[in-house]
Amino acid sequence: MASASAGVPRQPARDVAGLGVGRALGFVAPAMLLIGAFLVFPALWTIYIGITNYRLTGIEAISPSIVGLRNYTDALNDTLFHNALWLTMLFVLGSAIIGQNFLGFTLAWVMRRARPVVRRTVEGLVLLAWILPSTVVAYLWVAFFDRDGGTLNSMLGTPGTAWLIDYPMACLVIFNTWRGTAFSMMLYSSALQAVPPSQLESARMVGASGWQTLRDVVFPHIRGHVLTNTLLISLWTANDFSPFLLTKGGPNHESETVPVYIYNVALQGGELGYSSAISFLLLIANLLVSLIYLRLLRRRS
Repeated sequence: MASASAGVPRQPARDVAGLGVGRALGFVAPAMLLIGAFLVFPALWTIYIGITNYRLTGIEAISPSIVGLRNYTDALNDTLFHNALWLTMLFVLGSAIIGQNFLGFTLAWVMRRARPVVRRTVEGLVLLAWILPSTVVAYLWVAFFDRDGGTLNSMLGTPGTAWLIDYPMACLVIFNTWRGTAFSMMLYSSALQAVPPSQLESARMVGASGWQTLRDVVFPHIRGHVLTNTLLISLWTANDFSPFLLTKGGPNHESETVPVYIYNVALQGGELGYSSAISFLLLIANLLVSLIYLRLLRRRS
């Protein structure tokens, strides 16, 4: 009897909470409505107008025509779009993958042994840079890089240097590294708590250097956190519109990342159909990057 019952496959449990289908749908419905209204519908609308010649003004604003994949082929042959892609990759590599990752881990590693008062003070200051509104932060950094009376010129004794004009991408990388380091610092601070203290002590007793300890003891434990953090900050940085607040993509498109380029094409050029096609290409790029990171994360785990 026991063997017969053991051979019968067990049915999956249904409605464990005892809510019933109606109540369960009632709880989920508000969230689904919000997701549909603010995520699904805009995405579908963007895909639709991406295959039209929809414009901000003119006849095409009233009765746009279907143009098929022309917007996508135009984008792939557009030198300004190629320039925006290249600048976006530099922006992500410099400020997210290298800047925020390195500075966030360094702060987390150094602060783990600091006094509680020092650690909380540093964490509070770093978090302040992250939670301040973008407009406030951008105004502070414009004042910092200003050619006439800017803080940086006063510190270096280089009056008249127009940093945002002469070195726009370097300024954006520094700005975004400073602003976004808080997330990496918090994530790595949490990840470092999972490293067994006994292994760190053993590495110290055998005379391992700091780099050897990080390579052989710390990184094997936090490798998944590194990939997760890199994925998130890369996607956030690639879609960040804050560069517009500092340089507006200038001078002469030298700091025009893809989100800024989309804005300029849509609202300044009035080409909503073309800008929607570029937005969809950016979405596809985000999905591809996410899949690559997730595959790497699965292999590591």
